[in-house]
Amino acid sequence: MRKRLWIIAAAALLQAGGAAQSIRSEDLAAGKLLVASRDLLDPNFVQTVVLLVRYSEDEDSVVGLIVNRRTQIPIARVFPELKEAKGQADPIYRGGPVERTAALALLRTRTKPEEAEHVFANVSMISNRTILDKTIAARMDPSMFRIFLGYAGWTAQQLQGEVALGAWHIFPGSAAVVFDTDPETLWSRLIRKTEERIANRAARVSERLPLSGSVAEGVIYTDANPRSFINRRHSARSRAERQKERSPAGAEKS
Repeated sequence: MRKRLWIIAAAALLQAGGAAQSIRSEDLAAGKLLVASRDLLDPNFVQTVVLLVRYSEDEDSVVGLIVNRRTQIPIARVFPELKEAKGQADPIYRGGPVERTAALALLRTRTKPEEAEHVFANVSMISNRTILDKTIAARMDPSMFRIFLGYAGWTAQQLQGEVALGAWHIFPGSAAVVFDTDPETLWSRLIRKTEERIANRAARVSERLPLSGSVAEGVIYTDANPRSFINRRHSARSRAERQKERSPAGAEKS
């Protein structure tokens, strides 16, 4: 029972606090990163880190790019008709299960190119083929420019439901994460950070909880309010017993 309360408290703490990460669907937005939970076993998304590049509840459309599935396919092979791509060995990324041959790119620059879509901070998305070709021709470093084939797509309600079920952890956008130099280990590093934060916060809550005795048995724990884990103290005795004790007859017996 105590272990269960520890887990509930940890989840509620994570939900309530901090800009570092969240499990609240209200925090979904373009520019946020989704880190798959260990329980998410869909092969399309298992152990993935996804950057949300579009998020619109009005249009009920969400688009994301998986940033940690690097392939061994070089740019030159994907764009053989583009002479500027010849000899370019930088790898392509698998962006998601939708339209697997569609090419999108993420660009990290101080100035957003025309017709590129701002995602967050100095990161933009390129979906226009003309702009994409020009950027490929510029031979930018992989720390600033990456190409993705395919993307992930949801309705806003669908993704909100997945977050509510615990499928995703939400992180703020980070160019360092999106353009990480070791994408194969990115998920494990982020999920470990998430679990360490949960454990540390839950341990602090656990230290404040009673360990044993009648008081502990009479404490009610609730996750109804994520900001209050100990709702209130209740006597372990029933209401009838307390009323009887307060009555004259009860006073005579005591």
